[in-house]
Amino acid sequence: MFRRQLSGVLLVLAACIVLQGVGAVFALREAERQVVRGRLASDIHQGFVQLSATKQRLRSWVTQHKIGAGGNPAERDDLLQQMQQNLGELALLAQKAAALGLDGRDSQEHAARTDAVQVLGHNVHALGQALAQVKTLPADMPARLGWDTLSEVFEKSEGRDLRELIAQSVERESAAMQRERQAADATLARIRWLWIGMALSLALLALGATVYFARALRRPIDELVQGAHMLRQGRLQHRVPLDDQDEFSDVARSMNAMAAALEKHQQQETEHRQRLESEVRERTSALHEANQSLQQTDTRRRQLLADISHELRTPTTAIRGEAEITLRGGERPATQYREALQRIVMTSRQLGSVIDDLLAMARSDMETLSMVPQRVDLSEPLADALAQAQALAGERHILIEAQTMQKAAVHVMGDAQRLCQLLLLLLDNAVRYSHPAGCVSLRWRRSDEESPTLVLQVVDHGIGIPAEELHQVFDRHFRGRTARLHRAAGSGLGLPIAKALAQAHGGSLTLESPADETTGQGTRVQLRLPLLPSPPAAAPQAS
Repeated sequence: MFRRQLSGVLLVLAACIVLQGVGAVFALREAERQVVRGRLASDIHQGFVQLSATKQRLRSWVTQHKIGAGGNPAERDDLLQQMQQNLGELALLAQKAAALGLDGRDSQEHAARTDAVQVLGHNVHALGQALAQVKTLPADMPARLGWDTLSEVFEKSEGRDLRELIAQSVERESAAMQRERQAADATLARIRWLWIGMALSLALLALGATVYFARALRRPIDELVQGAHMLRQGRLQHRVPLDDQDEFSDVARSMNAMAAALEKHQQQETEHRQRLESEVRERTSALHEANQSLQQTDTRRRQLLADISHELRTPTTAIRGEAEITLRGGERPATQYREALQRIVMTSRQLGSVIDDLLAMARSDMETLSMVPQRVDLSEPLADALAQAQALAGERHILIEAQTMQKAAVHVMGDAQRLCQLLLLLLDNAVRYSHPAGCVSLRWRRSDEESPTLVLQVVDHGIGIPAEELHQVFDRHFRGRTARLHRAAGSGLGLPIAKALAQAHGGSLTLESPADETTGQGTRVQLRLPLLPSPPAAAPQAS
């Protein structure tokens, strides 16, 4: 109901505004028309006055010229040209006056104006011809005789008195100008009263609509505000007492339904909260038991690590002792060396089994890598890693081609032992998964794209990694199908350890396969490490 009433009032207000706009356009056009008419009447009046003044100046020129007191012919021509120009403008203004209806219903006024312009035009033409023959009078001739000759041309034209004609024209145009001014004042008065009436009507209509809707909306809005206040305080049992057939009653019914639903949900929430508290207590008890179990498991893990450390020490000591005893003294028979090597092999196997147990335990300790960061000349860890990797590569007849790194050429912040371990892991992985008699290359370069960085690449031409397995190569204990077929032994911890070491040094490790697009084989591992600026040449080398 309120929507229809409000729409009706708004439509009425919009119609009044449109009518006011139309009235404004009409008033503007009427005012503009009156201004143009008044300006035109003023211009015609001014034209006749100026024509009369110019004619008087021309008469003075003739007098001076006759008596020899001056009278420049150029001034005469200029005055004649001004009169002709004034007559041309008056002719155009007369046509505009007729087009705008400046004469009203009096057609004689337009005819008189046109006739005056034509008569004056003939007179100016005759004056031009007569003045061209004017000469200075002799000294003994009276001036009156010379002036009587031209008086007829100045005062008469086509048998009509020009002074009377100009006076009548000025008087007629002055009356027309006064008439247009009065018409403009009357038009402005009508427009003013029209605007006042329309503004008052619109204001009264708006005021009446405001008073009506203020009275009609006060009660339902107060009821809705009170209901919303009650709901905000949590009093969900309150209901808004509106039951009419208008929009506010619809809102009240919706609020009452919402309050009922919220009250029901509040009861259900209380029941759910009680059940949840009971479940939380049960889960807390279960978590406490699980925590105790984890503590016991951690204790057993620590004991196992201690046992493994002891077991590692024993075979290592045995291997070293066997080698020292064999090498001590002079030359021995080959059988003794063979027996010593066999004992070393057996002990090494025992050590390998212990190492496998240790690798199994390393899954939860990768994040606790101990490091002693310091300024490191990378050429030394790289040389150590290459020396150990050459021994592994020699068993499979694999060639390692490494780019030479000069001493003190590259400096990084890190742990020298861990860096050697990282580089050895990359080279060992490339050697193990290369084909026999293959080749592994190591290249490095500097990059200054964002910050000084070392980019080191290890490329092999081995079995490669399938595309669907690339995203898993850094997962612990993951070994792809091709890797298992190529080499059954392996723990799947090499690349995860290498990535953890690279990140510990502030770098990154990425892998691409295949390395060679033509053959579709091989793997490229790229290591990026942040570089330190090289020390000055005279500075001592850091330990």
